[in-house]
Amino acid sequence: MTDQYRKIALNNLEKLYGALPEDLDLRMGAERNHDEFVFQAFGEACRITRQDIILGQESASGVLGILISLYALHAASAPVEVEPLKSFKEFPNSMPYVGAFSSHTESVLVPHVERIQKNAEIILSIFNGREASASTSGDFSFIVFPLPKIALCYVFYREDDEFPASAICLYSKNANRFLPMDALADVGEYTSKKIIQLAES
Repeated sequence: MTDQYRKIALNNLEKLYGALPEDLDLRMGAERNHDEFVFQAFGEACRITRQDIILGQESASGVLGILISLYALHAASAPVEVEPLKSFKEFPNSMPYVGAFSSHTESVLVPHVERIQKNAEIILSIFNGREASASTSGDFSFIVFPLPKIALCYVFYREDDEFPASAICLYSKNANRFLPMDALADVGEYTSKKIIQLAES
């Protein structure tokens, strides 16, 4: 992590372990090993300890470390409710982040729609995802889990003679139970970045 990001994430860990909930594993959708917690985050194995957040084989860097620490701090006992799906702007207090969300989470995917469809199976396997229900609009769509209790549904439209390609990102109904809105917007952005990386690899 950069020094500033690392400082924020470690401060969040200090708060977490200073008043560690007995059922934190259940709240996060994680497995507990003594005072460590293991789960999938942004398509990789993640381990939270008192001293660090390990994502894959390394310390979680940058914004991802902060997002994971915030997810642990805001963990709630409520189960994830995927449907009915909600657009980002439907959540309370989302308005300050809507513009950046649209640009960094949705528009950024448009040049990659064909490659995303071609590599959808890989993307779903990495994110513990699945195809969206038949009632979901779009030329193709799928649901992924960047964090155990936060689901994102991506809906894609391929370019045709009348319209350009487009992409929409929807959230599980109660995603805002598990993260504040600014962090929830960042979850969309960093999930889209990972999807692009997988599609173009």
